[in-house]
Amino acid sequence: MTSFLPPRIALAFLLALALAAPAAASPFDRGPVADFINQFRIQSIPRQTVVWKHPQYPRGSVVVSTKERRLYYVVSRNRAVEYGVGVGREGFEWAGVKTITAKREWPDWRPPEAMLKRRPDLPRHMEGGMDNPLGARAMYLGSSQYRIHGSNEPDTMGAAVSSGCIRMTNADVVDLYDRVKVGTRVFVLP
Repeated sequence: MTSFLPPRIALAFLLALALAAPAAASPFDRGPVADFINQFRIQSIPRQTVVWKHPQYPRGSVVVSTKERRLYYVVSRNRAVEYGVGVGREGFEWAGVKTITAKREWPDWRPPEAMLKRRPDLPRHMEGGMDNPLGARAMYLGSSQYRIHGSNEPDTMGAAVSSGCIRMTNADVVDLYDRVKVGTRVFVLP
């Protein structure tokens, strides 16, 4: 005798299996099922705008104050969305104007050569996912080695700890990622 499951029950069963994957199978593997699961793991949190007193920065630009350890997405002449960030530690500070040239969801990580010289114990390549140092999203800044990216270390927000990248919590980086476009100008202030 052949058993038959109605399509809705079969779909619910398959989804339950995907969500309860064994520890050996990472839910962050690439593919449509992983994309479906990931959208529920990290969701952006609606952010409130704050009063912005720097009208010289154009609407739609990103301003990083390394001194304040804050990133601002400029909404209008007098409003911006504010995020706490981690910035470059001593010896890795920088300032200037860059452009977002690429955006990636759950990006792979390849440490720059300079970082590998300092830390030969680091992997040469790491697949995207929750354990990846770039977190849920990354926005690449021109031809530099710097990025605005998520972090699996939320306790580092507000600190000077990175090798020059701008770190955000995964929820905040998802929110910013959804707001900015390739071509957005990023002003990094000392």
